[in-house]
Amino acid sequence: MRKTHFGAEYGWRHIGRQCSDRPRRSITGLHHGQITSGRVGRPAVDVFRIPTSAHATIGAAVVTHEGRHFLQIPGPTNVPDRVLRAMSAPTIDHRGPEFAALTTEVLDAVKPVFGTTGPVVIYPASGTGAWEAALVNTLSPGDRVLIGETGHFSTLWAGLAAKHGLRVDVIPGDWRRGVDPAAVRERLDADAGHEIAAVCVVHNETSTGVTSRVPEVRAAIDAAAHPALLLVDTISSLASIDYRHDEWGVDVTVAGSQKGLMLPPGLGFNAVSRKALDHRGSLTSAYFDWDPILESNARGFFPYTPATNLLYGLREACAMLAEEGLPAVFARHQRHATATRAAVRAWGLEVLCLDEREYSGSLTAVLLPSGHNADEVRRVVLERFDMSLGSGLGKLAGTVFRIGHLGHFNDLSLAGTLSGVQMGLQLAGVPIKPGGVEVALEHLRDAG
Repeated sequence: MRKTHFGAEYGWRHIGRQCSDRPRRSITGLHHGQITSGRVGRPAVDVFRIPTSAHATIGAAVVTHEGRHFLQIPGPTNVPDRVLRAMSAPTIDHRGPEFAALTTEVLDAVKPVFGTTGPVVIYPASGTGAWEAALVNTLSPGDRVLIGETGHFSTLWAGLAAKHGLRVDVIPGDWRRGVDPAAVRERLDADAGHEIAAVCVVHNETSTGVTSRVPEVRAAIDAAAHPALLLVDTISSLASIDYRHDEWGVDVTVAGSQKGLMLPPGLGFNAVSRKALDHRGSLTSAYFDWDPILESNARGFFPYTPATNLLYGLREACAMLAEEGLPAVFARHQRHATATRAAVRAWGLEVLCLDEREYSGSLTAVLLPSGHNADEVRRVVLERFDMSLGSGLGKLAGTVFRIGHLGHFNDLSLAGTLSGVQMGLQLAGVPIKPGGVEVALEHLRDAG
């Protein structure tokens, strides 16, 4: 393999294809890192291009990274340098005593983040895997599950449940409000035969910026004297929004590593109650089965090859959260969310969430006026200011964009984020009032 490396000014490392049996090619053009053949009429040579931190290609445009890219999607989030350094440690024997000590330390450190003293199961998986694990460990084919429709991710969880042969009852929603506890109570009161085996709630709907009131849902289940399990998705709320697995009577808490836990994607979590451990259904999964994992965890190991370096990062992330203190972490997220909503209103735009009790501390979904495309705003912001904003998902595609303000994030990061959003809205031709950034800065200054 013949390798050709070009200067950093192009921002690419080019690896030429092996060409011992082809005519020797001369380089006649290097526009945006392309290599063209010296033979007339031949297109640019198709080479493998590995983007560095200097440039990235978006369609025909090249975005230049001058300084750090602003990753303001609501996950994956920015990974702190401390976590990156921790993850760069050499991989160790996952059957040795050093790894056993790491496992024990991590499993103890993560429990307070969930608000539990019970077991937390860690998978090499995405949040979707953790969703599936919560279902297959507790339910049986044909069981009924009740899911509140709060946005794109609640519908995906419902679809996953249906694929496992579960009967899914959906409480319809408008994607602008959280799960209605009164509707949960009504459905459970009507279920005299206790066919509903679980109530599934997305705590913070990442597609809408709406936070459901989990304690009120738990109260509704209790008021109905119904034995259904309570399964809660905290993928975009854990370590960002106040959450209490034990105190709120949650049976399985689902989480992922790539948002408030400040890690790259790759770890999924189930925090498990005693009731859930005792309520085992007949759905099966060799990979997601809690029992062999918990048995191995007791000795400091896993029944499969674990994501060792992500566990290094998780240990460091838990240490950072403990140093700041979870109440301070939640307050910081609320401060940034309040400042963001103040900016949105000052621009004359609308926050998607309609109930102030359900405003998200992790992200804000911004609804654009009719006739304006949110994806165009995102494109302008990315190309002009090197900042990524979350897209509208499902039926919200093109009508909203999402500002992530969770994880490793501070006041000045938010100030830069909102500045980029304000300029992007103006450049995209969205009619806004100037001054949103100033309103947010005043809030941050006075709240500090």
